Amino acid sequence: MKGSVFQKKPFVLFAILVLGLGCWAPTALAQKKKVLVVFSYEADYLWDIELKDGIDGVLSDSCEIRYFYMNTKKHLEESKQRGEEAYALWQEYQPDGVIAMDDNAQQDFVIPFLRDKVRTPVIFGGVNEEPETYGYPASNVSGILDRFHIGESIAMAQQLVPEIETVGFVMKESPTARYLKIQIDRESSDYPAKVVAVKMPKTKKEALEMTGTLKGQCDLLYVAVMTGLKDENGNPMSEREAVRMVADAFGKATITNLEGNVKNGTLCAVVKTGQEQGSVAAEMLLKAMNGTPFSELPIVRNRHGKRVLNATVMKKLGIRPDPMVLRGAKLVKTEQ
Repeated sequence: MKGSVFQKKPFVLFAILVLGLGCWAPTALAQKKKVLVVFSYEADYLWDIELKDGIDGVLSDSCEIRYFYMNTKKHLEESKQRGEEAYALWQEYQPDGVIAMDDNAQQDFVIPFLRDKVRTPVIFGGVNEEPETYGYPASNVSGILDRFHIGESIAMAQQLVPEIETVGFVMKESPTARYLKIQIDRESSDYPAKVVAVKMPKTKKEALEMTGTLKGQCDLLYVAVMTGLKDENGNPMSEREAVRMVADAFGKATITNLEGNVKNGTLCAVVKTGQEQGSVAAEMLLKAMNGTPFSELPIVRNRHGKRVLNATVMKKLGIRPDPMVLRGAKLVKTEQ
């Protein structure tokens, strides 16, 4: 019995396979969309780490992604320059889609260079300001707003310490803190505790002085967005250093905005997650790059909160909670 052509000439099969792969590879590579992600803050900032995790979970398998960090938590004065650098990268990279995270990226990158000026779809995330401020939605822009779960965090703290009736706020002076104050002013009448004051220090000394004042006025302290607070030598403090310093100085129940800040030494929080913001923005961008018109991509806001409780702080404050309060909460310890 005669053998097949492939048995007699195995090189024929090899050649066919090589040619087939050669034809297939460019097609497969061409299917990968190019995405530029511009973060307002630093690569090691807790929030941006969560955002990137959410984006990667959706896009990493199907897209080629380049990341750009504007570093404005520590160097806000360079925001405009960094926005220009992000645009230069956009011109060089020519992405199929853009994700721009947090407000500084809107002000100094999307609005001056991309909004209604290019056809590239742009999805924002982490935006604290009202969308109308930025002219959103636009012909090529939509996204997800960022809102803090403040009232829910106060209520959680009251479950642990029922005597809580008043709350104060300490946040390093920054655009994020100013947007947060707008949310507080808008919602405070619905909070389960009376808001006494919102303080925005610029330095370590100011933060400690303000915290000392609030300690005598409030049962509960909200401390968050502290990255970049200047120490006695003028150097920017990390979020962990500043949050822990304020929480220790207050010496009573504290709440915050992120799981990382609960681990930094606050009592508890109903936290927003960067993973939600990142994944929703990434899913919206995929739809836009695949042809969904922006009229069918309305602006949305974050909805999901996660209850997080620091067992180290709870023990330190002598809190013995009802087991029902712990149900559904994630227990963490203060990280050193």
